[in-house]
Amino acid sequence: MLAGLAGIARGDDLYGGSPMLVRQLVWVAISTMVLAGAAAVPYRRLRGWAYPALLLALVLLVLVLLMPARNGSRSWFALGPFTFQPSEFAKLACVLAVSRYLVSARRAGSLRGLFVPLLMTLPIVVLVLREPDLGTATIFLPMLFAMLYASGARTWHLAAVMLAGAISLPLLWTELSAEQRSRITAVFRQRDGGAPARGDDYHLHQSKQVIALGGVWGSDLAGMPLAESEAYHLPAARTDFVFCLVAERWGVAGAAGVLIAYFVLIAGTLRIGGSTDDPFGRLICVGIATWLGAQVVINTGMTVGLVPITGITLPLLSYGGSSMVATCAAIGLVVNVAIRPGFEARAPFSVSRRAA
Repeated sequence: MLAGLAGIARGDDLYGGSPMLVRQLVWVAISTMVLAGAAAVPYRRLRGWAYPALLLALVLLVLVLLMPARNGSRSWFALGPFTFQPSEFAKLACVLAVSRYLVSARRAGSLRGLFVPLLMTLPIVVLVLREPDLGTATIFLPMLFAMLYASGARTWHLAAVMLAGAISLPLLWTELSAEQRSRITAVFRQRDGGAPARGDDYHLHQSKQVIALGGVWGSDLAGMPLAESEAYHLPAARTDFVFCLVAERWGVAGAAGVLIAYFVLIAGTLRIGGSTDDPFGRLICVGIATWLGAQVVINTGMTVGLVPITGITLPLLSYGGSSMVATCAAIGLVVNVAIRPGFEARAPFSVSRRAA
């Protein structure tokens, strides 16, 4: 969070306009209280609310498609001066609902046992793609597959589902908007040096350039190597590309420090999941760890041209209330599992995956 606030403050200095740092501080305060609340109430009580939460998430994702478009996307509800993005909370609802089903059904080891979790997840993916929000949609399937594997699904069953998904990619391509296709093809058109191109090629060129301008030590210590403001121009810098601002301000060391902090957070989440005796808590931790890990890889990868620019936030760093609150609620659940480790199953997660 501190790194994110530093990046947003740097963006306020570079780009002026409406300052976002003060508003983000408010969201940090609210999200910290949400984290504490999510850790306080025993998480096992959420089993009864898992399916209603998933149904509510689906209803909100349908309703948000009826809202007026903002920047070409129907992803937010406008609530006075605030906006609410239901897809962020759909991630948490999906984790809870799939965890409850896998614990209750105990049929993940069969190919038929994969059908219901897929049926829970795919409608969310389709609705999010319709917004259109390719970045958020890409989080759900890795999250689902990790939870299925942790619950005992056979590897070759998962491989068969993935193969079927790969075969259907041409159909998915035809359903993508022109902007989404352009962002994917921009990865293969990128080139270093020279004048910046237009459109999505411009976003990618500038994100890499802003990172490069940070150098080894960052502008805080080494100063700004260029005086031209255009060299630092980066659309959505304080939201989707906040990692670039952290790298520009603190250099290679700052960027590496952020990635190490994410590694510690995700590894700690998996360790907590492996140490609990409750299968429901274990699957919650696996789902949340995969959610955070996939989002970090996609966001940081797109800033350096390794994956397409998908408009996905960086957890805990990017400006925005919905992402911050949903992420802190998820981390609060992980803390909840950590302080209530004992329950039903007795087989250690790392020893007997199928027994769980």
